[in-house]
Amino acid sequence: MVFRSICTIFVPMKKGLVLEGGAMRGLFTAGIIDVMMEAGVEPDGLIGVSAGAAFGCNYKSRQPGRAVRYNTRFAKDPRYSGLRSLIKTGDYFNAEFGYHIVPKEYDIFDTEAFEQNRLVFVFVCTDVMTGKAVYHQMDRVTFDELEWLRASASMPLASKVVEVGGRKLLDGGVADSIPLAYFERIGYERNVVILTQPEGYVKEPNRLMPLMRLALRQYPKMIEAMENRHLMYNQELEYVRQAEREGRCLVIRPDEKLPIGHISHDPENMRRVYEIGRRKGKEHLDQIIDFYSNHNA
Repeated sequence: MVFRSICTIFVPMKKGLVLEGGAMRGLFTAGIIDVMMEAGVEPDGLIGVSAGAAFGCNYKSRQPGRAVRYNTRFAKDPRYSGLRSLIKTGDYFNAEFGYHIVPKEYDIFDTEAFEQNRLVFVFVCTDVMTGKAVYHQMDRVTFDELEWLRASASMPLASKVVEVGGRKLLDGGVADSIPLAYFERIGYERNVVILTQPEGYVKEPNRLMPLMRLALRQYPKMIEAMENRHLMYNQELEYVRQAEREGRCLVIRPDEKLPIGHISHDPENMRRVYEIGRRKGKEHLDQIIDFYSNHNA
């Protein structure tokens, strides 16, 4: 009789963090991830969209508090954002000041910590020529990499098309608003998903589509993506709910609609939304830790 031994190679599940966008609603997300950072929670990878990317980069640089700090500091500064910037530069949020001056001179981004941290940091942009999602992994902090990051958060109508890496890009939320399915496809099997809309939210067609069609008339595929965005978003919400029911992801969302719009110049309102996020983060912290600690199960 021949006996055969079977060896099973154990490969631990990778822990992911998925951050939806939502412009200033992203301060809710910032509050949650700051609590996670302060508690030493370390996922293997993070994927962010729009504000989820712009604020999520601070997880890799290990700088809790930074997102709310510079947003409140410069909330009323015309160098940072406003109609003057939109008219003068084509970007409501001033690209040069916000992405290249603030992190170097006013609220220093820890480039060394970012580049040494093994956390995989990915974000989503939308290619305006194809209307499709582009997934970009950022490992270093260079001018071009910051332009990629800016592209992810560049909202149509409020931003010019960003040209970098041979592509023309805008807001990643147009093509893939909640990239849980993508992160699962590349190997992240245990994901915490942070949403910025409450349970039961249903996205409606964009009422600004006539303006979108005019502003993006050179990019018909982008217009098509914008027209279908609400359908894509609602499908992705259902995908998240199904993953949540199956235990593949842990979802954290606000209890009710957040008291802030896409754009805000009110520092107190920004802090209020951030504190809502911090409270939600503390409320779910033990659950997050348990969910990640069971990732080998």
